[in-house]
Amino acid sequence: MTTERPGKTARDVMHQGAECVGEHDSLRTAAEMMRDLSVGALPICGDDDRLKGIITDRDIVIKCCAEGKDLNETTAGELARGLVWVDAQTSVEDALVTMEEHQIKRMPVIENHRIVGMISEADLAKELPDSKLAEFVHRIYAGA
Repeated sequence: MTTERPGKTARDVMHQGAECVGEHDSLRTAAEMMRDLSVGALPICGDDDRLKGIITDRDIVIKCCAEGKDLNETTAGELARGLVWVDAQTSVEDALVTMEEHQIKRMPVIENHRIVGMISEADLAKELPDSKLAEFVHRIYAGA
């Protein structure tokens, strides 16, 4: 069992250096990036290098493939959703609450108006006591 260490922030537990897919990039490009990076979600950044949303592998399957849309023609920006993020200095506890409230499993971490990483349920799992982890998983998957 892991114990929560006081004072830990989103920066302390995130995966650093999140790569963005461009809002004008195709879903094929997004899917290839996910494959190459071994991730299930990517932040979507605009031409201004600012966060526009997030796209998941599930979004690509459900909102593009299953709808008969073209992976080469549909852009990541068209599926941009969930502009939910935390500041790098946000406490692990507050990051957890934000993810629970929005029932999301991955969340961008922002510092000085730029994305610096991603935080996932797996990152939080390493920091939470078993009882808190069980509550988190229940809340996240209750609406899935």
